[in-house]
Order: sequence, then C-alpha cells, then structure tokens
Amino acid sequence: MNKKFSFSTAELFSPLYSQEKLFSKISNVGRKAGIKVIYSSLVLYYALMDKSVPLKDKITVVGALGYFICPIDAIPDILPGGYADDMGALVLALKTIWGNVTCETKAKAEQRLKQWFDNVSEEDLQLF
Repeated sequence: MNKKFSFSTAELFSPLYSQEKLFSKISNVGRKAGIKVIYSSLVLYYALMDKSVPLKDKITVVGALGYFICPIDAIPDILPGGYADDMGALVLALKTIWGNVTCETKAKAEQRLKQWFDNVSEEDLQLF
C-alpha cells in the first residue's frame, strides 16, 4: 500500500462503505480486531459525520472504511495478524485527515468504544 492513502485508493474502496456494513463488521469482528482497530474506525466514522470536515477528507475516510469492510484484504482477516492491513489503511487515513479531527469527534468515538469494550485505557486511545 502507498505511504499515503490516495484519492484513487479511496475511490476503489468507497463503493464498499455504508454505515450498516461498517457497524455490522464491527459487531462481527470487534473483539478479534481489537480496540485500536475499532477506535480508529469509529474516529473516522464520526469525522465523516462532521460537517466541518472537507469533502476531500471524507472521500479518504470512506475509502479507508470501505477497505476495512471489504471481505478480501491483502492479509485475510482469518489469519493471525489479519487486521494489520486494515489498521494500516485506517491509520493512513487518520494521518491524512488528522488536522480536521475535532476533540468532539474523538470524544464520540471514545464514548461508543467504551460501550462495547470494558477496560479501555489511555494507551488504547493513542492512535499514533
């Protein structure tokens, strides 16, 4: 994968994204994927809902979430470490849009994460 989550990559995976598919994926693999993967996807989801985030960044977000949802990955999810590629795509998208991620967006993601996981630590909330 490129060092930067590109517009063309986002276009490739954006058709796979929907809110329903995202939350279905999270409910099916949340524990297996881990807190950081889920928190990253939630931060991106809430950034997508934020009206102040530019369209260019939203396209990046949709592409990264589409990749996370996609059943065919560079590393199949059923293998040990199978979510490493998903986390890579999510982190690249987060780094691309980070300047437009608000404290409110992070707080919403954290609140939702704590509804699903017990014992969320500050370390879990450090994305990079």
